[in-house]
Amino acid sequence: MELRVLRYFLMVVQEKNISQASARLHVSQPTVSRQLKELETELDTTLFERGNRTIQLTPDGEYFANQARQILSLTDKTLANIHQEKDISGAVFIGSAEARSMLTVAQAIGHLNQRHPHIQVNLVSTDASDVHQHLSSGVFDFGVVMEPLDKSDYDFLRLPGESRWGLLVQNSSPLARQETVSLEDVTNSRLILPQQGGSARIHDVFGLTQSELDVVATYNLLYNASLLVSAGVGNALGLDGIINTNQSDLTFVPLAPRTSSGSSFVWLKGQRLSAAAQALLTQVRTELTPTEN
Repeated sequence: MELRVLRYFLMVVQEKNISQASARLHVSQPTVSRQLKELETELDTTLFERGNRTIQLTPDGEYFANQARQILSLTDKTLANIHQEKDISGAVFIGSAEARSMLTVAQAIGHLNQRHPHIQVNLVSTDASDVHQHLSSGVFDFGVVMEPLDKSDYDFLRLPGESRWGLLVQNSSPLARQETVSLEDVTNSRLILPQQGGSARIHDVFGLTQSELDVVATYNLLYNASLLVSAGVGNALGLDGIINTNQSDLTFVPLAPRTSSGSSFVWLKGQRLSAAAQALLTQVRTELTPTEN
């Protein structure tokens, strides 16, 4: 299986048409068609449902496309880090939760770029389980994850600051005029919860179980959840400071009793970092070190 063929395959997935994919690749259509057929033969499966106008993926094709993207991402990152100039260069990948404390990492990236302009940092917004998976596979170099978290597999740096939990509600909701959200407010709400830890968070604060909650949706990124709130689907449990509610139709109302979460900058224990990744780690440590007046 050649990397070139994987790139052909993913271009066809993107374009959903072999002719258009061939034009983008600057390769003849028969060549692309033959390579895809040989790929299916090698894998002993059907990757595409071939229609009259567009090509759709089979379930095996969906799985293979996801794996191919990870393979090529890891390949491109590896080549970028090997083919360095004398000045440190290369690609660094960070999987990050949505958190205010990401500002510290952002500042480190800004200062790193001034010293090493050929280092490219790539941010992927995701959750803790995805961070763990992609750190383990080598796709991510670092992760920014919310606490509490089992960090037995990680080395880590605690990031400064905490974010408060609350409900994101429409301005027209009676909750928008309250200072905090109570147990009664939660039980009477149609809830949009984070896919990871949302029910646990409500249980920690109010002692409510999943069966006692009216959960109408879950989310991975709070921005998407905010669209559901705007559409009147429900109220979203999330962290303050992620969605800018100024001049919007939404209001953030914190939970009472107060509950907050911090975050950590993590990487796999024993992982051999590239020069570019090591440079970023050094810069993050520098940002966290108090300066003497």
